[in-house]
Amino acid sequence: MLPLLIAPQIREADAHTIANVHISSVDLMERASKAFVGWFINHFPDKKTVIAVYCGTGNNGGDGLAIARMLHDHKYLNVAVKLARYSEKSTDDFNINLRRLNEKDIGLIELKPDMELPAENSQIIIDALLGSGLNNPLAGDYKKLAEYINSLNKTVVAVDVPTGFFTDGEMDKDATVIRADLVITFQQPKINFLLPESAPHINCWEAVNIGLDEAFIRSLKSPYLFVEEKDVKKMLKPRHHFSNKGTYGHALLIAGQAKTMGAALLSSAGCAYAGAGLTTACVPESGLIALNTYLPELMAVVRKADELPDIDWKQYTAIGIGPGLGKDTTSLALLNDVLDNSNKPIVVDADALNLLGENPELLNRFPAGSILTPHMKEFDRLFGKHDNWWQRLQSSREAAKKHNIYIVLKNDYTIVATPDEKVYFNSTSNAAMATGGMGDVLTGIITSLLAQKYTPEEACVLGVYIHGKAGDELALPNRLNVVLPGRLAQQLPVTMAKLMA
Repeated sequence: MLPLLIAPQIREADAHTIANVHISSVDLMERASKAFVGWFINHFPDKKTVIAVYCGTGNNGGDGLAIARMLHDHKYLNVAVKLARYSEKSTDDFNINLRRLNEKDIGLIELKPDMELPAENSQIIIDALLGSGLNNPLAGDYKKLAEYINSLNKTVVAVDVPTGFFTDGEMDKDATVIRADLVITFQQPKINFLLPESAPHINCWEAVNIGLDEAFIRSLKSPYLFVEEKDVKKMLKPRHHFSNKGTYGHALLIAGQAKTMGAALLSSAGCAYAGAGLTTACVPESGLIALNTYLPELMAVVRKADELPDIDWKQYTAIGIGPGLGKDTTSLALLNDVLDNSNKPIVVDADALNLLGENPELLNRFPAGSILTPHMKEFDRLFGKHDNWWQRLQSSREAAKKHNIYIVLKNDYTIVATPDEKVYFNSTSNAAMATGGMGDVLTGIITSLLAQKYTPEEACVLGVYIHGKAGDELALPNRLNVVLPGRLAQQLPVTMAKLMA
Protein backbone atom coordinates (compact mmCIF):
# COMPACT_ATOMS: atom_id res chain seq x y z
CA MET A 1 0.00 0.00 0.00
CA LEU A 2 1.18 3.51 -0.77
CA PRO A 3 1.20 5.58 2.45
CA LEU A 4 -0.40 8.99 1.95
CA LEU A 5 1.21 11.80 3.91
CA ILE A 6 -0.14 14.97 5.44
CA ALA A 7 1.71 18.23 4.74
CA PRO A 8 4.16 18.13 7.72
CA GLN A 9 5.10 14.54 6.82
CA ILE A 10 5.73 15.55 3.20
CA ARG A 11 8.18 18.20 4.41
CA GLU A 12 9.75 15.61 6.72
CA ALA A 13 10.21 13.19 3.80
CA ASP A 14 11.82 15.96 1.72
CA ALA A 15 14.19 16.82 4.57
CA HIS A 16 15.09 13.18 5.19
CA THR A 17 15.83 12.58 1.50
CA ILE A 18 18.06 15.67 1.38
CA ALA A 19 19.93 14.62 4.53
CA ASN A 20 20.30 10.92 3.82
CA VAL A 21 20.41 10.48 0.05
CA HIS A 22 23.18 13.08 -0.30
CA ILE A 23 21.25 15.46 -2.51
CA SER A 24 20.94 19.19 -1.97
CA SER A 25 17.52 20.80 -1.69
CA VAL A 26 18.01 22.69 -4.95
CA ASP A 27 18.99 19.46 -6.73
CA LEU A 28 15.87 17.77 -5.35
CA MET A 29 13.91 20.72 -6.74
CA GLU A 30 15.66 20.19 -10.08
CA ARG A 31 14.70 16.51 -10.01
CA ALA A 32 11.06 17.35 -9.23
CA SER A 33 10.91 19.95 -11.99
CA LYS A 34 12.44 17.51 -14.46
CA ALA A 35 9.78 14.93 -13.56
CA PHE A 36 7.06 17.55 -14.09
CA VAL A 37 8.48 18.59 -17.46
CA GLY A 38 8.85 14.98 -18.61
CA TRP A 39 5.15 14.40 -18.11
CA PHE A 40 4.19 17.82 -19.48
CA ILE A 41 6.03 17.55 -22.80
CA ASN A 42 4.56 14.10 -23.50
CA HIS A 43 1.05 15.48 -23.19
CA PHE A 44 1.52 19.00 -24.57
CA PRO A 45 4.01 18.32 -27.39
CA ASP A 46 3.32 21.40 -29.53
CA LYS A 47 6.40 23.56 -28.98
CA LYS A 48 4.69 26.63 -30.39
CA THR A 49 2.19 26.62 -27.54
CA VAL A 50 2.15 29.93 -25.65
CA ILE A 51 2.88 29.13 -21.99
CA ALA A 52 2.81 31.45 -18.96
CA VAL A 53 4.40 30.20 -15.74
CA TYR A 54 3.05 32.01 -12.69
CA CYS A 55 5.53 31.78 -9.81
CA GLY A 56 5.55 32.79 -6.18
CA THR A 57 8.77 33.41 -4.26
CA GLY A 58 8.80 30.18 -2.23
CA ASN A 59 9.88 26.70 -3.20
CA ASN A 60 6.82 26.14 -5.40
CA GLY A 61 7.83 29.27 -7.29
CA GLY A 62 11.37 27.85 -7.50
CA ASP A 63 9.89 24.75 -9.13
CA GLY A 64 8.09 27.01 -11.60
CA LEU A 65 11.26 28.88 -12.53
CA ALA A 66 13.11 25.59 -13.11
CA ILE A 67 10.19 24.29 -15.20
CA ALA A 68 10.20 27.43 -17.36
CA ARG A 69 13.95 27.06 -17.93
CA MET A 70 13.63 23.37 -18.83
CA LEU A 71 10.76 23.99 -21.24
CA HIS A 72 12.92 26.66 -22.89
CA ASP A 73 15.77 24.14 -23.14
CA HIS A 74 13.33 21.67 -24.76
CA LYS A 75 12.80 24.31 -27.50
CA TYR A 76 9.38 25.52 -26.41
CA LEU A 77 9.31 28.85 -28.22
CA ASN A 78 6.82 30.89 -26.23
CA VAL A 79 7.51 30.53 -22.51
CA ALA A 80 7.17 33.53 -20.20
CA VAL A 81 7.27 33.92 -16.42
CA LYS A 82 4.92 36.05 -14.31
CA LEU A 83 6.55 36.47 -10.90
CA ALA A 84 4.27 37.40 -8.00
CA ARG A 85 6.45 39.65 -5.80
CA TYR A 86 3.88 40.03 -3.07
CA SER A 87 6.44 39.63 -0.32
CA GLU A 88 10.06 40.61 0.23
CA LYS A 89 10.72 37.08 1.44
CA SER A 90 12.06 34.36 -0.85
CA THR A 91 13.68 30.98 -0.32
CA ASP A 92 17.30 30.20 -1.13
CA ASP A 93 16.31 27.63 -3.76
CA PHE A 94 13.98 30.12 -5.40
CA ASN A 95 16.82 32.65 -5.58
CA ILE A 96 19.16 30.09 -7.16
CA ASN A 97 16.59 29.23 -9.81
CA LEU A 98 15.87 32.89 -10.49
CA ARG A 99 19.57 33.43 -11.25
CA ARG A 100 19.56 30.38 -13.54
CA LEU A 101 16.45 31.66 -15.32
CA ASN A 102 18.02 35.08 -15.89
CA GLU A 103 20.79 33.38 -17.86
CA LYS A 104 18.19 32.33 -20.44
CA ASP A 105 16.27 34.37 -22.96
CA ILE A 106 12.96 34.01 -21.14
CA GLY A 107 10.58 36.91 -20.63
CA LEU A 108 9.79 37.79 -17.03
CA ILE A 109 7.22 40.22 -15.64
CA GLU A 110 7.09 41.01 -11.92
CA LEU A 111 3.68 41.45 -10.35
CA LYS A 112 3.76 43.88 -7.44
CA PRO A 113 1.16 44.46 -4.69
CA ASP A 114 -1.92 46.36 -5.80
CA MET A 115 -0.74 46.63 -9.41
CA GLU A 116 -3.12 46.08 -12.30
CA LEU A 117 -2.69 42.57 -13.64
CA PRO A 118 -1.39 42.40 -17.23
CA ALA A 119 -3.36 40.91 -20.10
CA GLU A 120 -2.78 37.18 -20.56
CA ASN A 121 -2.55 35.73 -24.09
CA SER A 122 -1.12 32.32 -23.21
CA GLN A 123 -2.82 29.07 -24.11
CA ILE A 124 -1.53 27.21 -21.05
CA ILE A 125 -0.94 28.62 -17.57
CA ILE A 126 1.40 26.73 -15.24
CA ASP A 127 0.47 27.50 -11.64
CA ALA A 128 3.56 27.52 -9.38
CA LEU A 129 2.47 30.23 -6.96
CA LEU A 130 2.16 28.63 -3.52
CA GLY A 131 2.03 24.81 -3.60
CA SER A 132 1.58 22.55 -0.56
CA GLY A 133 1.57 23.47 3.10
CA LEU A 134 -1.03 26.22 2.84
CA ASN A 135 -3.15 26.39 6.01
CA ASN A 136 -5.08 29.63 5.52
CA PRO A 137 -7.42 30.64 2.69
CA LEU A 138 -6.03 32.98 0.07
CA ALA A 139 -6.39 36.69 0.79
CA GLY A 140 -5.18 40.00 -0.62
CA ASP A 141 -3.11 40.01 -3.79
CA TYR A 142 -2.88 36.22 -4.05
CA LYS A 143 -6.66 35.92 -3.89
CA LYS A 144 -7.03 38.65 -6.52
CA LEU A 145 -4.52 36.89 -8.78
CA ALA A 146 -6.21 33.49 -8.35
CA GLU A 147 -9.59 34.99 -9.22
CA TYR A 148 -8.05 36.66 -12.27
CA ILE A 149 -6.51 33.39 -13.51
CA ASN A 150 -9.84 31.61 -13.00
CA SER A 151 -11.58 34.26 -15.07
CA LEU A 152 -9.33 33.68 -18.09
CA ASN A 153 -10.73 30.29 -19.10
CA LYS A 154 -7.25 28.96 -19.98
CA THR A 155 -5.86 25.45 -19.64
CA VAL A 156 -4.21 25.41 -16.20
CA VAL A 157 -1.57 22.91 -15.11
CA ALA A 158 -0.68 23.13 -11.42
CA VAL A 159 2.71 22.26 -9.98
CA ASP A 160 2.20 19.79 -7.12
CA VAL A 161 -0.91 21.50 -5.69
CA PRO A 162 -3.24 24.19 -7.08
CA THR A 163 -2.75 27.54 -5.39
CA GLY A 164 -5.23 27.92 -2.53
CA PHE A 165 -5.89 24.18 -2.18
CA PHE A 166 -5.21 22.43 1.14
CA THR A 167 -3.38 19.11 0.82
CA ASP A 168 -5.22 17.74 3.86
CA GLY A 169 -7.55 18.87 6.65
CA GLU A 170 -10.79 20.79 6.39
CA MET A 171 -11.17 23.25 3.55
CA ASP A 172 -13.36 26.33 3.64
CA LYS A 173 -16.02 25.64 1.00
CA ASP A 174 -15.88 29.32 -0.03
CA ALA A 175 -12.08 29.42 -0.32
CA THR A 176 -10.58 30.81 -3.52
CA VAL A 177 -8.56 28.14 -5.35
CA ILE A 178 -7.02 28.22 -8.82
CA ARG A 179 -8.96 25.73 -10.92
CA ALA A 180 -6.57 23.21 -12.47
CA ASP A 181 -7.35 21.12 -15.52
CA LEU A 182 -4.37 18.99 -14.53
CA VAL A 183 -2.23 18.74 -11.42
CA ILE A 184 1.19 17.14 -11.83
CA THR A 185 1.92 16.31 -8.22
CA PHE A 186 5.16 15.07 -6.67
CA GLN A 187 5.65 11.49 -5.45
CA GLN A 188 2.05 10.73 -4.42
CA PRO A 189 -1.48 12.15 -4.49
CA LYS A 190 -2.36 14.50 -1.68
CA ILE A 191 -5.15 13.19 0.57
CA ASN A 192 -7.61 15.95 -0.29
CA PHE A 193 -7.25 15.11 -3.99
CA LEU A 194 -9.20 11.95 -3.14
CA LEU A 195 -12.14 13.69 -1.45
CA PRO A 196 -15.14 15.20 -3.26
CA GLU A 197 -14.22 18.76 -2.19
CA SER A 198 -11.47 18.59 -4.82
CA ALA A 199 -13.97 18.30 -7.69
CA PRO A 200 -14.52 22.05 -8.30
CA HIS A 201 -10.76 22.69 -8.29
CA ILE A 202 -9.06 19.66 -9.89
CA ASN A 203 -10.16 17.97 -13.10
CA CYS A 204 -7.45 15.29 -12.98
CA TRP A 205 -4.07 14.65 -11.39
CA GLU A 206 -0.94 12.67 -12.16
CA ALA A 207 1.70 11.73 -9.57
CA VAL A 208 5.33 11.72 -10.75
CA ASN A 209 8.13 10.03 -8.82
CA ILE A 210 10.82 12.44 -7.61
CA GLY A 211 12.91 9.89 -5.73
CA LEU A 212 11.92 10.52 -2.12
CA ASP A 213 13.07 7.81 0.27
CA GLU A 214 10.21 5.27 0.11
CA ALA A 215 11.46 3.32 3.15
CA PHE A 216 11.35 6.49 5.21
CA ILE A 217 7.87 7.35 3.92
CA ARG A 218 6.64 3.94 5.05
CA SER A 219 8.32 4.40 8.43
CA LEU A 220 6.09 7.43 9.10
CA LYS A 221 3.19 4.96 9.50
CA SER A 222 0.49 7.10 8.01
CA PRO A 223 -3.01 5.73 8.67
CA TYR A 224 -3.97 6.81 5.12
CA LEU A 225 -3.18 4.25 2.41
CA PHE A 226 -3.70 4.21 -1.36
CA VAL A 227 -4.52 0.76 -2.78
CA GLU A 228 -2.56 -0.17 -5.89
CA GLU A 229 -2.89 -3.13 -8.25
CA LYS A 230 0.23 -4.84 -6.90
CA ASP A 231 -1.38 -4.90 -3.43
CA VAL A 232 -4.51 -6.59 -4.77
CA LYS A 233 -2.51 -9.18 -6.70
CA LYS A 234 -0.76 -10.20 -3.48
CA MET A 235 -4.05 -10.65 -1.63
CA LEU A 236 -6.04 -12.62 -4.20
CA LYS A 237 -6.08 -16.41 -3.82
CA PRO A 238 -6.14 -18.42 -7.06
CA ARG A 239 -8.32 -21.52 -7.23
CA HIS A 240 -6.52 -24.85 -6.95
CA HIS A 241 -6.93 -28.42 -8.20
CA PHE A 242 -9.18 -30.71 -6.17
CA SER A 243 -11.23 -27.84 -4.77
CA ASN A 244 -15.03 -27.88 -4.98
CA LYS A 245 -17.99 -25.63 -4.36
CA GLY A 246 -17.66 -26.19 -0.63
CA THR A 247 -14.12 -24.83 -0.75
CA TYR A 248 -15.40 -21.39 -1.73
CA GLY A 249 -18.12 -20.99 0.85
CA HIS A 250 -21.86 -20.53 0.96
CA ALA A 251 -23.16 -16.96 0.95
CA LEU A 252 -26.63 -15.78 1.92
CA LEU A 253 -28.03 -12.51 0.54
CA ILE A 254 -31.15 -11.25 2.31
CA ALA A 255 -32.61 -8.72 -0.09
CA GLY A 256 -35.50 -7.55 -2.23
CA GLN A 257 -39.20 -6.82 -1.99
CA ALA A 258 -41.87 -7.34 -4.64
CA LYS A 259 -41.04 -3.98 -6.25
CA THR A 260 -37.29 -4.01 -5.59
CA MET A 261 -36.26 -7.46 -6.76
CA GLY A 262 -33.62 -5.88 -9.01
CA ALA A 263 -31.49 -5.12 -5.95
CA ALA A 264 -31.71 -8.75 -4.82
CA LEU A 265 -30.82 -10.03 -8.29
CA LEU A 266 -27.83 -7.70 -8.68
CA SER A 267 -26.37 -8.37 -5.25
CA SER A 268 -26.78 -12.13 -5.74
CA ALA A 269 -25.17 -11.94 -9.18
CA GLY A 270 -22.24 -9.96 -7.75
CA CYS A 271 -21.80 -12.67 -5.13
CA ALA A 272 -21.93 -15.57 -7.57
CA TYR A 273 -19.71 -14.01 -10.23
CA ALA A 274 -17.14 -13.01 -7.58
CA GLY A 275 -16.66 -16.69 -6.82
CA ALA A 276 -18.78 -17.88 -3.90
CA GLY A 277 -19.12 -21.64 -4.16
CA LEU A 278 -22.84 -21.41 -3.39
CA THR A 279 -25.07 -18.34 -3.34
CA THR A 280 -28.50 -18.34 -1.74
CA ALA A 281 -30.86 -15.39 -2.01
CA CYS A 282 -33.50 -14.88 0.66
CA VAL A 283 -36.25 -13.20 -1.37
CA PRO A 284 -40.03 -12.69 -1.26
CA GLU A 285 -42.12 -15.47 -2.74
CA SER A 286 -43.18 -13.14 -5.57
CA GLY A 287 -39.58 -12.83 -6.70
CA LEU A 288 -38.78 -16.51 -7.06
CA ILE A 289 -39.52 -16.72 -10.77
CA ALA A 290 -37.41 -13.62 -11.44
CA LEU A 291 -34.54 -15.13 -9.47
CA ASN A 292 -34.63 -18.45 -11.30
CA THR A 293 -34.93 -16.74 -14.66
CA TYR A 294 -32.16 -14.19 -14.07
CA LEU A 295 -29.51 -16.60 -12.79
CA PRO A 296 -30.49 -20.27 -12.39
CA GLU A 297 -27.24 -20.96 -10.51
CA LEU A 298 -28.70 -19.16 -7.49
CA MET A 299 -30.57 -20.95 -4.72
CA ALA A 300 -33.42 -19.44 -2.77
CA VAL A 301 -34.91 -19.13 0.69
CA VAL A 302 -38.44 -17.83 0.25
CA ARG A 303 -39.98 -15.16 2.49
CA LYS A 304 -43.76 -15.30 2.86
CA ALA A 305 -45.74 -12.17 3.68
CA ASP A 306 -45.12 -11.10 7.29
CA GLU A 307 -43.51 -14.36 8.40
CA LEU A 308 -39.84 -14.73 9.23
CA PRO A 309 -38.23 -17.34 6.95
CA ASP A 310 -36.95 -20.59 8.35
CA ILE A 311 -33.18 -20.26 7.84
CA ASP A 312 -30.56 -22.84 8.75
CA TRP A 313 -27.98 -20.24 9.79
CA LYS A 314 -25.14 -22.71 10.35
CA GLN A 315 -24.79 -23.63 6.68
CA TYR A 316 -23.76 -20.11 5.61
CA THR A 317 -20.20 -18.86 5.77
CA ALA A 318 -21.19 -15.24 5.09
CA ILE A 319 -24.35 -13.13 5.19
CA GLY A 320 -25.22 -9.87 3.44
CA ILE A 321 -28.41 -7.97 4.13
CA GLY A 322 -30.16 -4.88 2.88
CA PRO A 323 -30.40 -4.31 -0.90
CA GLY A 324 -34.03 -3.54 -1.71
CA LEU A 325 -35.15 -5.04 1.64
CA GLY A 326 -37.50 -2.23 2.67
CA LYS A 327 -37.88 -0.61 6.09
CA ASP A 328 -41.15 -2.11 7.34
CA THR A 329 -41.58 -3.94 10.64
CA THR A 330 -40.98 -7.32 8.99
CA SER A 331 -37.65 -6.13 7.59
CA LEU A 332 -36.65 -4.88 11.03
CA ALA A 333 -37.64 -8.23 12.54
CA LEU A 334 -35.55 -10.00 9.91
CA LEU A 335 -32.52 -7.83 10.72
CA ASN A 336 -32.98 -8.68 14.41
CA ASP A 337 -33.27 -12.35 13.50
CA VAL A 338 -29.91 -12.15 11.70
CA LEU A 339 -28.31 -10.49 14.72
CA ASP A 340 -29.78 -13.11 17.06
CA ASN A 341 -28.45 -16.03 15.03
CA SER A 342 -25.18 -15.04 13.37
CA ASN A 343 -21.83 -14.79 15.11
CA LYS A 344 -19.94 -14.18 11.85
CA PRO A 345 -19.28 -10.75 10.27
CA ILE A 346 -22.32 -9.43 8.39
CA VAL A 347 -22.31 -7.17 5.32
CA VAL A 348 -24.86 -4.38 5.82
CA ASP A 349 -26.12 -2.19 2.97
CA ALA A 350 -28.99 -0.03 1.74
CA ASP A 351 -32.26 -0.55 3.66
CA ALA A 352 -30.49 -2.44 6.44
CA LEU A 353 -28.38 0.69 6.95
CA ASN A 354 -31.55 2.80 6.97
CA LEU A 355 -33.05 0.52 9.60
CA LEU A 356 -29.86 0.87 11.56
CA GLY A 357 -30.07 4.65 11.32
CA GLU A 358 -33.59 4.50 12.80
CA ASN A 359 -32.55 1.97 15.47
CA PRO A 360 -28.93 2.93 16.37
CA GLU A 361 -28.88 0.64 19.40
CA LEU A 362 -28.62 -2.29 16.97
CA LEU A 363 -25.10 -1.22 16.01
CA ASN A 364 -23.77 -2.62 19.28
CA ARG A 365 -25.17 -6.06 18.42
CA PHE A 366 -23.30 -6.62 15.18
CA PRO A 367 -20.60 -9.30 15.30
CA ALA A 368 -17.01 -8.04 15.36
CA GLY A 369 -15.68 -7.47 11.87
CA SER A 370 -19.05 -6.70 10.31
CA ILE A 371 -18.98 -4.43 7.25
CA LEU A 372 -21.17 -1.38 6.68
CA THR A 373 -21.30 -0.03 3.11
CA PRO A 374 -22.96 3.42 3.22
CA HIS A 375 -23.00 6.22 0.71
CA MET A 376 -22.66 9.76 2.06
CA LYS A 377 -26.29 10.30 3.12
CA GLU A 378 -26.51 6.88 4.77
CA PHE A 379 -23.24 7.57 6.58
CA ASP A 380 -24.54 10.88 7.95
CA ARG A 381 -27.79 9.26 9.09
CA LEU A 382 -25.73 6.71 11.02
CA PHE A 383 -22.98 8.91 12.46
CA GLY A 384 -24.35 12.47 12.42
CA LYS A 385 -24.31 15.36 10.00
CA HIS A 386 -20.90 16.41 8.67
CA ASP A 387 -19.91 19.68 7.03
CA ASN A 388 -17.20 18.19 4.84
CA TRP A 389 -15.48 14.98 3.81
CA TRP A 390 -12.46 15.44 6.05
CA GLN A 391 -14.85 15.24 8.99
CA ARG A 392 -16.39 12.08 7.54
CA LEU A 393 -12.92 10.62 7.15
CA GLN A 394 -12.20 11.11 10.85
CA SER A 395 -15.67 9.95 11.92
CA SER A 396 -15.29 6.75 9.92
CA ARG A 397 -12.02 5.98 11.72
CA GLU A 398 -13.56 6.66 15.12
CA ALA A 399 -16.74 4.66 14.45
CA ALA A 400 -14.86 1.68 13.02
CA LYS A 401 -12.65 1.55 16.11
CA LYS A 402 -15.49 2.10 18.59
CA HIS A 403 -17.76 -0.62 17.16
CA ASN A 404 -15.03 -2.99 15.89
CA ILE A 405 -16.46 -2.86 12.37
CA TYR A 406 -15.35 -1.96 8.85
CA ILE A 407 -16.91 0.97 7.04
CA VAL A 408 -16.93 1.15 3.24
CA LEU A 409 -17.78 4.79 2.50
CA LYS A 410 -18.65 4.83 -1.19
CA ASN A 411 -17.41 7.54 -3.53
CA ASP A 412 -15.01 8.04 -6.46
CA TYR A 413 -12.07 6.94 -4.30
CA THR A 414 -14.10 4.69 -2.01
CA ILE A 415 -12.83 4.77 1.58
CA VAL A 416 -12.43 1.69 3.77
CA ALA A 417 -12.04 2.48 7.49
CA THR A 418 -10.83 -0.31 9.78
CA PRO A 419 -11.06 -0.97 13.54
CA ASP A 420 -7.35 -0.14 13.91
CA GLU A 421 -8.07 3.31 12.39
CA LYS A 422 -6.45 2.68 9.03
CA VAL A 423 -8.07 4.30 6.01
CA TYR A 424 -7.71 2.74 2.55
CA PHE A 425 -8.47 4.82 -0.56
CA ASN A 426 -9.46 2.80 -3.62
CA SER A 427 -7.76 3.62 -6.93
CA THR A 428 -10.27 2.15 -9.41
CA SER A 429 -13.72 3.11 -10.80
CA ASN A 430 -15.03 5.77 -13.15
CA ALA A 431 -18.02 8.01 -13.74
CA ALA A 432 -19.67 5.53 -16.12
CA MET A 433 -20.42 3.43 -13.04
CA ALA A 434 -22.61 6.13 -11.49
CA THR A 435 -25.89 4.27 -11.98
CA GLY A 436 -28.46 2.60 -9.76
CA GLY A 437 -27.60 -0.92 -8.63
CA MET A 438 -23.81 -0.58 -8.51
CA GLY A 439 -23.82 -0.63 -4.73
CA ASP A 440 -25.91 -3.81 -4.75
CA VAL A 441 -23.28 -5.58 -6.86
CA LEU A 442 -20.56 -4.36 -4.46
CA THR A 443 -22.47 -5.81 -1.50
CA GLY A 444 -22.58 -9.15 -3.28
CA ILE A 445 -18.87 -9.06 -4.08
CA ILE A 446 -17.84 -8.32 -0.48
CA THR A 447 -20.19 -11.01 0.86
CA SER A 448 -18.74 -13.47 -1.65
CA LEU A 449 -15.18 -12.75 -0.55
CA LEU A 450 -16.14 -13.22 3.10
CA ALA A 451 -17.71 -16.55 2.17
CA GLN A 452 -14.41 -17.53 0.52
CA LYS A 453 -12.66 -16.96 3.85
CA TYR A 454 -10.97 -13.68 3.11
CA THR A 455 -10.68 -11.55 6.24
CA PRO A 456 -13.15 -8.65 6.54
CA GLU A 457 -10.33 -6.21 5.80
CA GLU A 458 -9.28 -8.14 2.69
CA ALA A 459 -12.90 -8.50 1.58
CA CYS A 460 -13.41 -4.73 1.78
CA VAL A 461 -10.17 -3.72 0.06
CA LEU A 462 -10.39 -6.42 -2.62
CA GLY A 463 -14.12 -6.04 -3.16
CA VAL A 464 -13.98 -2.31 -3.75
CA TYR A 465 -10.92 -2.58 -6.01
CA ILE A 466 -12.28 -5.45 -8.14
CA HIS A 467 -15.66 -3.75 -8.46
CA GLY A 468 -14.02 -0.56 -9.76
CA LYS A 469 -11.53 -2.43 -11.94
CA ALA A 470 -14.30 -4.35 -13.70
CA GLY A 471 -16.02 -1.04 -14.38
CA ASP A 472 -12.78 0.41 -15.75
CA GLU A 473 -12.23 -2.55 -18.05
CA LEU A 474 -15.71 -2.12 -19.49
CA ALA A 475 -15.89 1.67 -19.70
CA LEU A 476 -12.47 3.00 -20.51
CA PRO A 477 -11.28 0.91 -23.51
CA ASN A 478 -14.78 0.94 -25.00
CA ARG A 479 -15.41 4.62 -24.27
CA LEU A 480 -18.72 3.78 -22.64
CA ASN A 481 -20.64 6.61 -21.03
CA VAL A 482 -22.62 4.22 -18.81
CA VAL A 483 -21.80 0.76 -17.46
CA LEU A 484 -24.81 -1.16 -16.17
CA PRO A 485 -24.33 -3.11 -12.94
CA GLY A 486 -25.57 -6.41 -14.36
CA ARG A 487 -22.93 -6.26 -17.08
CA LEU A 488 -20.30 -5.36 -14.51
CA ALA A 489 -21.19 -8.43 -12.45
CA GLN A 490 -20.57 -10.62 -15.52
CA GLN A 491 -17.16 -8.99 -15.99
CA LEU A 492 -15.96 -9.94 -12.50
CA PRO A 493 -14.53 -13.40 -13.34
CA VAL A 494 -12.56 -11.91 -16.23
CA THR A 495 -11.18 -9.09 -14.09
CA MET A 496 -10.23 -11.43 -11.27
CA ALA A 497 -8.55 -13.88 -13.65
CA LYS A 498 -6.40 -11.08 -15.09
CA LEU A 499 -5.36 -9.99 -11.61
CA MET A 500 -4.47 -13.56 -10.64
CA ALA A 501 -2.58 -14.31 -13.87
